[in-house]
Amino acid sequence: MLCERCGKNPATVSYMEEINGNKVGYNLCEKCYSEFFGSFNSSVDNDILAGLIGQSPRKRIRSCPVCGASYSDFERTGLLGCAACYDVFKEELMPYIERIQGKVVHVGKKGQNLHEQELTRSLSKLQEELERAVRERRYPDAERINTRIRAVRTKIKQIRGEKDE
Repeated sequence: MLCERCGKNPATVSYMEEINGNKVGYNLCEKCYSEFFGSFNSSVDNDILAGLIGQSPRKRIRSCPVCGASYSDFERTGLLGCAACYDVFKEELMPYIERIQGKVVHVGKKGQNLHEQELTRSLSKLQEELERAVRERRYPDAERINTRIRAVRTKIKQIRGEKDE
């Protein structure tokens, strides 16, 4: 989606304004957003300025550029509108995610044991190769495979926190 002001850059900032009860949405690039709001750093500054020049303060509501959902929608329903909402409301969502899940980094269904599981599979394959090499009397190959098996077993023990014997 392109910026609605310049039409050149990707729209990375999406927000809604409520003016006299009417909601108006904007999708702007960062450059146009900063130009649109000037050098003021917060909505409080903009509201103060609006009051000084006789306009009613505008209530800015940030919303998702993809589905239009606002953070207040999430607070009300507990549901996000789409996958893009996670990026749009990332700062607000992180404390909730961390409190509920304990971490904010996804480690997958298998989690931290994944590396150990891969090594275990590798160990099984190496043991099969070793048996095949011995059956076929390829003893130099069997010795190389056996060395690799010992190395994989050492790595598995390190992951498990076991001492090497």
